[in-house]
Amino acid sequence: MPKKPVNLKKNLQECPIAVVLKLIGCKWKVFIIRDLLPGTKRFGELKKSTGCSQKILTVKLREMEEDGLIERKVFAEVPPRVEYTLTDVGYSIAPVLDSMAQWGTDYKEYCRIKSKLK
Repeated sequence: MPKKPVNLKKNLQECPIAVVLKLIGCKWKVFIIRDLLPGTKRFGELKKSTGCSQKILTVKLREMEEDGLIERKVFAEVPPRVEYTLTDVGYSIAPVLDSMAQWGTDYKEYCRIKSKLK
């Protein structure tokens, strides 16, 4: 089956931050990217690692595939096997997630110190 072309004609905002939020603003998409950074995963693995419901995970994976962030590979096997992998565009967001993780760590430390001062 031929692949659908990536939908690059979306109504993207002028603000670059708004573009990022439009693409990964949902917590589930961030968790999916986080869990695909080490490599390819199957649907069940993503469902378990993200804690996302089957319905929401299916919707988010389809959106991310349409946006060109992930690639879906279906194997002609019984039972069917489907694997998800980040595209080069998907991998390019890793530094953003690294920065978010560092900020989260710093904020947790700030909260810990602030609570000790009370």
